[in-house]
Amino acid sequence: MSGQNVDRVPGAGLDLGEATGCLQEGMCRVTDPYTDSYDAYEPYDVITMGRIGVDLYPLQTGVPLSKVTTFGKFLGGSATNVAVAAARLGRRVGVVTRTGRDPFGTYLREQLREFGVDDRWVGEVAGLPTPVTFCEVFPPDDFPLYFYRQPKAPDLELAAAELDLDAIAEARIFWMTGTGLCAEPSRTATIAALGARSGGITVFDLDWRPMFWAEPDEARPHYAAALRHASVAVGNVDEVEIATGVREPRAAAGALLAAGVELAVVKQGPKGVLAMNQAGEVVEVPPLPVTVLNGLGAGDAFGGALCHGLLAGWELERVIRYANAAGAIVASRLECSSAMPYASEVDAALAAGAVL
Repeated sequence: MSGQNVDRVPGAGLDLGEATGCLQEGMCRVTDPYTDSYDAYEPYDVITMGRIGVDLYPLQTGVPLSKVTTFGKFLGGSATNVAVAAARLGRRVGVVTRTGRDPFGTYLREQLREFGVDDRWVGEVAGLPTPVTFCEVFPPDDFPLYFYRQPKAPDLELAAAELDLDAIAEARIFWMTGTGLCAEPSRTATIAALGARSGGITVFDLDWRPMFWAEPDEARPHYAAALRHASVAVGNVDEVEIATGVREPRAAAGALLAAGVELAVVKQGPKGVLAMNQAGEVVEVPPLPVTVLNGLGAGDAFGGALCHGLLAGWELERVIRYANAAGAIVASRLECSSAMPYASEVDAALAAGAVL
């Protein structure tokens, strides 16, 4: 175990010291009834690292927060939603993050287990509250977000010494986000996790949230450092501009490839998705017709489905079409994590040529 602090492991009170003969927590057989449902001698399909929180979404649409009377409570956070999306598609998934030591933190770990995501690397931070996020829902394209992550989000307290670098190194896909680079010690921990990777697929979700940075120029050198370790970069046009200084999608994708990634994916909203790789393939996929209810979780569904397709070894166009369909399905639903589609739902949307 690479510096894992066993005191912070949540769940059924597992004493990791009882797991004899184990060299890596993420690669050994343990006796916890939740983790034992996995073949623990196999690497994870996907490990994500980054934001977690409680989404409190209004159950009325087209209504400002000042007038909303009822809310739904959901598991949230970009990296966490991507983990749920991949698990829904049958992948073995874990998430590296931290919550507050409070009832909302307990709720999030319970939800992760319910969704089939291993929560062994979800630590607690005493004295910092678990974040909550509110949104307003004005379909089809206006969904303001209000993050409550003060005085500091626990997921930004991830430290390099706590990481299970062996499990991160062995994962078939490691997914990290731009938000993890916005503050210490999470920034150093994220770079350390990237540095542990020597194979597999490493995805940098550009995940630009301006409220987490003083100004765009503050983010750019940290994005550049992370890109040097990534094999895949994913972002919308605003995010690729932060990473490359270029906004035009093809030019931005080319700049990401020049930075060293093997695959660049640019999400263009109503214009669809552009993907380019080092082999010279260029794929442009139009959006799948859908009646949008809440677009906030679509990108995370796209990410989990992208992981699924890359792990399956599909050709690039099939991967992007599949991920695009998964995102469209979630855009037709109110919530994020619990809205992530199963494979049968994605297949049905692709067969119909629309989200029905």
